[in-house]
Amino acid sequence: MSHTSSETALQPLDWSAGRWSHAPVATSRSPAGVLSATAAEGSDAWRHTSYGFVHDTEHALLAPLPPDSAMEVEFGTPFSQQFDQAGIFVRATQEHWVKAGIEFADGVPQIGAVVTDRRSDWSASPAPEWAEARVTFRISWAGDALTIRARRERTAWQLVRVLPFDARDGVSAGPFLCAPTRAGLEVPFYSWRTGAPDGSLH
Repeated sequence: MSHTSSETALQPLDWSAGRWSHAPVATSRSPAGVLSATAAEGSDAWRHTSYGFVHDTEHALLAPLPPDSAMEVEFGTPFSQQFDQAGIFVRATQEHWVKAGIEFADGVPQIGAVVTDRRSDWSASPAPEWAEARVTFRISWAGDALTIRARRERTAWQLVRVLPFDARDGVSAGPFLCAPTRAGLEVPFYSWRTGAPDGSLH
């Protein structure tokens, strides 16, 4: 299902507005303002569920996210190895966070989200047509919920997930990337924007 009637215009954020949770292996900025980041091998974010481990080595460029606001990240998807991933990360505490984006799993790009409150919960949907595409993920925080939407190129927004989110102070968010199984993943980030949340769920 597409959701377009509630879209709001967001304002650009400069990459300097954020601080990395864990610094990437390398970063560069093109004359056009594209931020490229290279992930460390083994970088990931996960807590306990099914696998039994805790990973908190994601590369997330985080800036304050106040209640009743939205943030979106536009990025490329040059993924080819198991669990290559990038998107948007929302952090309330070390044990309470959300990541949403494209993750390469079982040979196919997946549109997904990991919602973590002490333990992680992963939802994913295969999206082969999103391979090597320029995509945008948006998170709107309104009231007690986060609404995650995504789109490929300039197609209509589609709903990814709605989840309860009861954090209030000290929340931050921004672009992220991880490369759990290999070295050398470089992801281009084209834009980072923030503003008012979407006007409605539908």
